[in-house]
Amino acid sequence: MNDSGLIPQQSWVNLASLAFGVTTLHDPSNLNSAIFTQAEMQRAGLVLGPRIYSTGTILYGARTPYTAVVDGLDDALAHLRRQKAEGAISVKSYQQPRRDQRQQILEAARQTGMMVVPEGGALFQNNMTMVVDGHTTVEHALPIAEVWDDVKQLWGQQATGYTPTLNVGYGGLDGEHYWYAHTEVWKHPLLSRYVPRTVLEPRAVRRETAPDEDFNILRVARTATQLSRAGVNTMIGAHGQREGLGTHWEMWMFVLGGMTPMEALRTATINPARNFGFDKDLGSIEPGKLADLVVIDGNPLADIRQSDRVVQVMQNGRLFDAATMNQLAPEARARKPLFFEGPDGKTMPIDGEALEAGHLGD
Repeated sequence: MNDSGLIPQQSWVNLASLAFGVTTLHDPSNLNSAIFTQAEMQRAGLVLGPRIYSTGTILYGARTPYTAVVDGLDDALAHLRRQKAEGAISVKSYQQPRRDQRQQILEAARQTGMMVVPEGGALFQNNMTMVVDGHTTVEHALPIAEVWDDVKQLWGQQATGYTPTLNVGYGGLDGEHYWYAHTEVWKHPLLSRYVPRTVLEPRAVRRETAPDEDFNILRVARTATQLSRAGVNTMIGAHGQREGLGTHWEMWMFVLGGMTPMEALRTATINPARNFGFDKDLGSIEPGKLADLVVIDGNPLADIRQSDRVVQVMQNGRLFDAATMNQLAPEARARKPLFFEGPDGKTMPIDGEALEAGHLGD
């Protein structure tokens, strides 16, 4: 989002995300100065990208530059009021060590009208107290791949949502590496259009591989499917991995875990909209809602792997060509080229020395 406090006038990360159909996002960890500035610029039409809602800077319980000391309700209220004043709709309760501290943040959220998304932290017992105490979500996967009826029955009676972030799931090989191993990510026609080659290829070309049974994330996805069917509001949480495409990977993994394609599509649309209170405006195509939709050259209900074949994206009534992110309607408008694009619109290798000198190489 930013570099040294500077907000780019045009971000290839934002363009890639929107091109893949991500019209709205909730960012559960960022810097106040970066994320809220970017969000306001997007709302004002100064930058093109998804709508942004965020916790801003996390309320960290450990001793770090982001430490948020919570020794009582007054402390918690001070933190939440500060974050709300800067633009947060939620806060990230990040590894506050004691349950009473986490509960004080929750009470402060009730008094200030905010939501609380806690860091799961790979601690199963803590995760269950987060559910019982009424957090908005549990962020990240449960640290155990299999759960039994006690967990399903308990969580299914609560309003707490589940964001297992399958791209980075705990306990073994994760989702991002699964898709590097199984697909030629660097050749994706949309991703390679917006992500600089020097960023994409080193990560994706020389990929590690393993048998499917070694990918613990598939077990995590099966458990998430079981929890979803037990009544838990389950959502994608791409964790910022692979600009836009990661949101599709998460849906695909839910299907590998046993969801139907329709169930998986809901994890990326209406489920998170309901979880964060946006469902009157977002999450489905209905009269009276904001005009957000994605046009796909395929049928993801027949094959969820076709969900990334995005042709056009509409955000708030503005229609864009996914391959170029030029606006098609209500009036045609070409976007400015990115700094690494050649005359043909394709990504060029980045010449670091040329950039230092203020121009691109041949």
